[in-house]
Amino acid sequence: TASMMDGRAPYDALLTHGFVVDGEGRKMSKSKGNVIVPQQVMGELGADILRLWVASTDYSGELSISKEILKRVVESYRRIRNTLRFLLANIADFDAQRDALPVDDWLEIDRYALVMLADLQAALVPSELGSKQPRSPGHYGEFEFHQVAQRLQTFCSEDLGGFYLDILKDRLYTAPANSGARRSAQNALHRITHGLTRLMAPILSFTAQEVWELLQPGEASVFEQTWLQIELPRDAESLRGRWTQLRTLRGDVTKRLEELRVAGKIGSSLAGDLDFHAEGDAAALLRSFGDDLRFVFITSRATLHEGRADDAVATILPDVWLRVSASPHPKCERCWHYRPDVGHDAAHPQLCGRCTANLYGAGESRSHA
Repeated sequence: TASMMDGRAPYDALLTHGFVVDGEGRKMSKSKGNVIVPQQVMGELGADILRLWVASTDYSGELSISKEILKRVVESYRRIRNTLRFLLANIADFDAQRDALPVDDWLEIDRYALVMLADLQAALVPSELGSKQPRSPGHYGEFEFHQVAQRLQTFCSEDLGGFYLDILKDRLYTAPANSGARRSAQNALHRITHGLTRLMAPILSFTAQEVWELLQPGEASVFEQTWLQIELPRDAESLRGRWTQLRTLRGDVTKRLEELRVAGKIGSSLAGDLDFHAEGDAAALLRSFGDDLRFVFITSRATLHEGRADDAVATILPDVWLRVSASPHPKCERCWHYRPDVGHDAAHPQLCGRCTANLYGAGESRSHA
């Protein structure tokens, strides 16, 4: 053998895996009628569903497969695919040569979105951690494909779908098409689409190539690309700290707004008003967002008051208290925000001042969200 002749094994790494069994952990056999035929799965659901099932399964033990398990894999795949559809749809009019902006000129949440992408890539692929730290192989390098699949799904469903893209919709849909605020968002989405497509390619190969052909028509395959070179903003570390706190608080706020909705007092979060009472560093954090704070929480008003209030409830973030109420103002027919200036312009009685400015004036100013 090669080991005897050369004194070494004829491979650099050896990967072993468990047996493929049915959903109840039983060995597959025709007599039991529990055989899942790969060709049939690919024919009915597509090859990427089978690939995602393999990647999502911890192969250090037995690999279970059944129609119910594949159904869950399809749902996971659908979330990733829908995220990609949203990304592509919202950069359709973006030209990287014409519309590119320096990363430090992007709005704050867009810069943070790029940091989230960089953190995802650092977790998945081999990277240099620093001069005093060893090279990280990442989950791909360690053959931890189930961790790769889990991180990709979390990034799409929580970091993007449940947070960043949810907040971004208002700016994408209401800001002037060529405004700096909208172009900032598109710059971030463009980089995220490039990075995400490369990161998913080893697992969701056909989907990644499909996205790539829409993203870069006429160019070489996604499998001829390297990992995305990500230029981080100068304030990357600060962004991690600020937005980690805001995301923690946002989860608490969302819960309070949902309670108001279930009680029948509001129809959506935009019909709610937020009154924050805060002290110390927490107050400074919320104050720094100014009027953009309402966009972070997807409400029509978010007002900061210094100090504690007896009628406000403590939040999960220390030194922050919250009072939630239904907005008394009319709804803008364009942006759906409930604002006191709806109908301020007799020529456009159903629009708020922000939408009037975005449609017929200089447009609104955004800095953070």
